[in-house]
Amino acid sequence: MRVFTTISLGLLLTSSVMAQDFPEFKVQQSQTSKHMNILAADEMMGRKPGTPGNLMAARYIAEQFRALGLKPANGDSYYQPVPLETTIPPSVGVISTTEGTAKIGTDFVLMQGGAIKGEYEVVHLPYAWVDKEKGYDDFKGVDVKGKVIITSVGVPGEEAPNQLFASVDDKQKIAKEKGAVAIIEVFNSPRPWTMIQRFFGRPSTKLKTSGGAQGEVPHLWISSTAAKILVANKISKVNLEVGARQSKDIATYNVAGILEGSDPKLKSEYLILSAHYDHVGYGAAAGQVTPQDTIFNGARDNAFGTVAVLTAAESFTKVKPKRSIIFVAYTAEEMGLLGSRYYAENPLVPLEKTVFNMNCDGAGYNDVSRITIIGLDRTGVKEEFQKATKAFGLTAMDDPAPEQNLFDRSDNVSLAAKGIPAPTYSPGFTAFDAEINKFYHQAADNPDNIDHSYLLKYAQSYTYAARLIANRAQAPAWIAGDKYEAAYKKLYGK
Repeated sequence: MRVFTTISLGLLLTSSVMAQDFPEFKVQQSQTSKHMNILAADEMMGRKPGTPGNLMAARYIAEQFRALGLKPANGDSYYQPVPLETTIPPSVGVISTTEGTAKIGTDFVLMQGGAIKGEYEVVHLPYAWVDKEKGYDDFKGVDVKGKVIITSVGVPGEEAPNQLFASVDDKQKIAKEKGAVAIIEVFNSPRPWTMIQRFFGRPSTKLKTSGGAQGEVPHLWISSTAAKILVANKISKVNLEVGARQSKDIATYNVAGILEGSDPKLKSEYLILSAHYDHVGYGAAAGQVTPQDTIFNGARDNAFGTVAVLTAAESFTKVKPKRSIIFVAYTAEEMGLLGSRYYAENPLVPLEKTVFNMNCDGAGYNDVSRITIIGLDRTGVKEEFQKATKAFGLTAMDDPAPEQNLFDRSDNVSLAAKGIPAPTYSPGFTAFDAEINKFYHQAADNPDNIDHSYLLKYAQSYTYAARLIANRAQAPAWIAGDKYEAAYKKLYGK
């Protein structure tokens, strides 16, 4: 028994020494602090897409990748252009029926599409949705040509906020293919209508479609209160008068570099290590300001995560992991996960070769002894997360606020929805308390008030966890029954 214990202790010590030989164990605080102080500097002006500060931050990240010798992920470039457009909603808009009138801005918003004017027959459908795999088709036996579709927001069986918005493009496309002239969705979600008014009733930014608004079917959302003028058994026609939106293009980029793995076989599989580098900008339009500070530096959200990805890139170029790595800094997360959504539809490496995404994001921290991993138990790599955090004196904990649906509110969900196992590695928080709210999307979120020693441990543990996962014999997978398991099986042909 004594011999077994001695041998075990020797193996444990050997393992510990080998682990601490990895470069991430030797990272200096001066290095992580340098990245933080540059990315969240006042000169970056809040890194909002469409501003010089956002482009400067992208350039800084790209030059770090270049200096480390990473291969450009987009041909000969580290930049993946993400086509965005800012639209200004029309000032004129009315929906009229025999039951009353609804006004744009107050009662309804134009989500997408161009102007429309005229009186049209209406067709009421449950969701105006088609899902061939599930055998669901609201249009079966229904003629909508030349008519206005009135339906419910979202898709059947999905209530997550991101699904309400994610379905807009598809529903508009289906309506156009079926010959409808417009689609009106009744916003019967439990979420407040005022949120929709604020976001879509003012200038907003989204991914630019190839065809633009001209020729696209007008897609409207109307509040459940105002929708009483559209009751199915009382109206047969609707009069629409909705003006056109104005728009302008925005130049912004995802930044991505590739490191080939060391294992002859496993290097054909890729991990994506990601974080968004954008933030909300500066001035009163970005949020509450003070005479002393009008810049939203975004140190915690999300220079923190970007520093972790840069730390991993430097460590991995010194000692390669077995699998290949795509390092991606996303833009436009704060505008609705737009950078990651674009990447998921336009991947720089085929998605079926991408076996895992370890995303970095968070609202801040209130416990520097922990790392919060959103999805800790969902992808079969809990052991690796626990080992990596413990190595730096930290504890891995799961989502403390599952009711917030945080998993589906960060960039990881763009790839998770495609089937790729994709948790989010967040700074430690135990609740959305005053400490979190003090800095979240506030001008006070500056590099000079973060815990730089904790930033170092966060970046080191993230890097070590990524290494352990990249070196696994088997690629990660969603646990049985996970809501993304079906997409996983489809993507990988399981």
